[in-house]
Amino acid sequence: MNTLIGLIIIAIGSLGQSSSYVLINKVKDWSWENFWLIQGVFAWLVFPFLGALLATNFQSLIDVYSIESAATLKTIFYGVLWGIGGLTFGLSMRYLGVALGQSIALGTCSAFGTLIPAVLSGNDLLSGDGVILLISVCITLAGIATIGYAGSLRSKDMTEEEKKKAVKDFALKKGLLVALLAGVMSACFSLGLNAGEPIQQRVMELGASSFFAQNPVTLLVTIGGFLTNLIYCVWQNKKNGTSGQIFTTPSGLLVRNTLFCALAGILWYSQFFALGMGKSFFEPGSIMIAFSWSILMSLNVICSNIWGIVLKEWKGTGQKTIMVLILGMAILIFSLVLPNLL
Repeated sequence: MNTLIGLIIIAIGSLGQSSSYVLINKVKDWSWENFWLIQGVFAWLVFPFLGALLATNFQSLIDVYSIESAATLKTIFYGVLWGIGGLTFGLSMRYLGVALGQSIALGTCSAFGTLIPAVLSGNDLLSGDGVILLISVCITLAGIATIGYAGSLRSKDMTEEEKKKAVKDFALKKGLLVALLAGVMSACFSLGLNAGEPIQQRVMELGASSFFAQNPVTLLVTIGGFLTNLIYCVWQNKKNGTSGQIFTTPSGLLVRNTLFCALAGILWYSQFFALGMGKSFFEPGSIMIAFSWSILMSLNVICSNIWGIVLKEWKGTGQKTIMVLILGMAILIFSLVLPNLL
């Protein structure tokens, strides 16, 4: 029962994450780099900071970071690398749409983000729980690959006009390359959480609930990611001449866009807030803990494709394409429960 509760909590966070990108179309008259930066302030700074304060007070947070300085710096470093993935992640959906863009990027992220921490922790992937973990990740990848195949079928089914209508800047080859890069670099978020385990243990020793103990680590990763995205967005501002765009926005539209950015930010952050809470329901040291990153990515893919259907990104495709999509989502759902069954 506890495992099921944990999965439901993570699923709620995944629904929030996939919903956050839907709000991109609600922001008007702002360039991509301005929207991305403002929503990043909320997603990577404001809400992660508030989440960290649920674990411990501000002074204790600073003390823990200072005591565990090596883990703190390492976690931020992985966050900087993850920032590249987060940056290209947004571009992958710009070129491929919410469904296909997230599916490919999250599939790559799922494999690297699950297996690399397991190897670094000394787990043998060829025996015992390691084999179960490896099989589960492979099934996850099979599900995501199936959805990716559905995306390629969709591309063949649609006319150029339909592609542009569903995804304004649709570009399959460019989008695939960007999505793969996004997935590899996004896996560094998982490596950052793994590197920050001493911090998590320290805040729990100070009395933090296991529900919120991961939040201070998440904050460090997102700070690193924000730095990467800040540099890129400022560069894009200068390149495109959009530096003063936000300041010249009419007050009514400024408030509206900022509110949508804040909403997108809290929805995006909800996936990691829910991940920390959900993992607290799994048995410590169990295969479900090791597989939790793939669980999050699988649920993100499922929810993103649900949004893809709602947004009619799959409109105009044939019955075969829809059946392949459903098969891929069924495989992903099976992968969520397989480790616990084994």
